[in-house]
Amino acid sequence: MATLLHIDSAVFPQGSASREVTAAFVDAWREQHPDGKVVYRDLAANPLPHLDAASAASGIESPLRAQLAAELADADAVLIGAPMYNFTIPSTLKAWLDHVIIVGHNAGGEGSTLAGTPFTVVASRGGSYAPGTPREDFEFVQNYLEKLLKGMFAAEVDFIVPELTLAATQPAMADLIPLAEASRAKAFDDAASKAKALAARLAA
Repeated sequence: MATLLHIDSAVFPQGSASREVTAAFVDAWREQHPDGKVVYRDLAANPLPHLDAASAASGIESPLRAQLAAELADADAVLIGAPMYNFTIPSTLKAWLDHVIIVGHNAGGEGSTLAGTPFTVVASRGGSYAPGTPREDFEFVQNYLEKLLKGMFAAEVDFIVPELTLAATQPAMADLIPLAEASRAKAFDDAASKAKALAARLAA
């Protein structure tokens, strides 16, 4: 029985593209692997405290960090909803990362106990920061998380990117609505196909 750790960090409980796509991923995972387990943590509804000096110094001896690290260690796969806020990840997600990355315990590149763990990140954004776009160099979600998760955990990292999510509500972006709709459809298709393939692989 495979375990999926599902992390959401979008501020709004409704109307969030990242939450909608992670929910679709979980639905497909459960359909493919009904005996599997899903552990859910909503960082917006239940935010973690920022890492303080005492917790940082105590490492795995900190009860909170130990609990979060155990959730991560027990997961066969990890799903993260990471909307772009002010060009980067939500502070709640950064707090989670600061707690779960414990050098000498689970972090350290190829020697990490999480090496090879598949992470799927739903990196939604209101505009587009894809290669070749005017704001390409403002992309600090995919670039950051890929380097962090691969560098600290030696994890397997995959992204689903619903973009232009503000097109339907911003008059200046009205001409981008068809592209936004196509991106949304692709994100849901990717969520379903990636979840089913991952669940089948881990349940085998």
